[in-house]
Amino acid sequence: MDQDNKAISLRKKILEILLFFRDRFDLHEGKEDELETIDYIKKNVEFKGANLWILIFAIFVASVGLNVNSTAVIIGAMLISPLMGPIMGIGLAAGVNDFDLLKKSLKNLGIAILISILTSTIYFSFTPLNDAQSELLARTEPTIWDVLIALFGGLAGIVAGSRKEKSNAIPGVAIATALMPPLCTAGYGLATANLYYFFGAFYLFFINSVFISLSTYLIVRFMKFPKKEFLDPKREKTVKTYITIFTLLTIVPSVYLAYNIVKRTIWEKAANQFLTTEMDFPRTQIISSILNYSADSSAIEVSLIGERINEEDLEILSKKLLAFNLRNTYLKVKQSGDSGTDMNLLRSDILKDLYERNEILIQNKDQKIALLEREIAEYGQTTSQVMDIAAEAKINHPNLQNFSINRAIMANLQANRQDTLLIAYAKFRQSPNQQERKRFENWLKIRTKADSLALITN
Repeated sequence: MDQDNKAISLRKKILEILLFFRDRFDLHEGKEDELETIDYIKKNVEFKGANLWILIFAIFVASVGLNVNSTAVIIGAMLISPLMGPIMGIGLAAGVNDFDLLKKSLKNLGIAILISILTSTIYFSFTPLNDAQSELLARTEPTIWDVLIALFGGLAGIVAGSRKEKSNAIPGVAIATALMPPLCTAGYGLATANLYYFFGAFYLFFINSVFISLSTYLIVRFMKFPKKEFLDPKREKTVKTYITIFTLLTIVPSVYLAYNIVKRTIWEKAANQFLTTEMDFPRTQIISSILNYSADSSAIEVSLIGERINEEDLEILSKKLLAFNLRNTYLKVKQSGDSGTDMNLLRSDILKDLYERNEILIQNKDQKIALLEREIAEYGQTTSQVMDIAAEAKINHPNLQNFSINRAIMANLQANRQDTLLIAYAKFRQSPNQQERKRFENWLKIRTKADSLALITN
């Protein structure tokens, strides 16, 4: 009997825990009416009028941000951008079997992509700044993190869009998934005739768009949004067939692409670990390394300077690639003195490496020089003012005989910092009373504009 009671009590506790978590993670609580959510997404699908002009202006802003390497400007542009609308519309249309909405979303997304790339191409064709900055280069090749950000960001976006109280999640998704910068980078690729940048950036945009649409589709199906009803059963079957084919054509390639991105990311991590661990030589230094990943045959190209590595050691290094799971990977090492080595390129790599290594040191030295120059200027200014201040003080204090003023560094032990203190020394024929001394000290503070002053009288 006691065992039965214990079993019943345990089941109740488990049920209570399950109910607690179900209530906590219930997506239906606070949910907007499904038809209202569908209408809300539909309104943001179309690109014309003000929406189209906002997109154009946002593209210009993002292009300028990429051009001058300003993260803040790029984030601002992504907040302005209305690109999320048709992408979520595609996922919604697939989820509720609305073929008309699917066609409309695809059409408007195509218009948005065309206008965005055209606008950014025009900008980058006329801008005097042609160098590819780090913000722009970061959008030329997708990684597994971009896939995850697009997937989870899309999930957050559709969940937030289905609430009665709309939050700022959708603009946040637009920033996190970075839909606009890749399109601007694609425009840069066209403007500079760099197809690698164009296809890499467009690939990143495609990955982001697909996984945002996929996450929208999953949530719409999970929350059981009402599917579009058709009076004609034959028409309904045709639409469902088209939607299924479209969904499969979208999901299957995207999963395959994501799988390849995961493989490449893992390979690049292992390759970098191999370079750090196995190619650390006491008298030889890596000047540059290039990682070329391919599903069939990958390559690690390394340029070395210093003491030459013999062929036996290089062969041992090649065999160690397997220990890092770098299968089908070829190690190519260039050393100074090798026949066929481009010495000009090697010298350029050396200079670049030296510059990057010493850039921080140079900046620190510039800061120290600027600080010393400022201190010297302040000292010189104080020194040149001594006679003028002494002459003015003599008028108000005829007993003044000698006067000196200088700046000193005071250690503030309580706050553990250094403060600048102005020290003044004044010698009088007759010792001034307390009132005169206070008046002289206050006048000195105003005259020298000192925050802190120590007056020594004799």
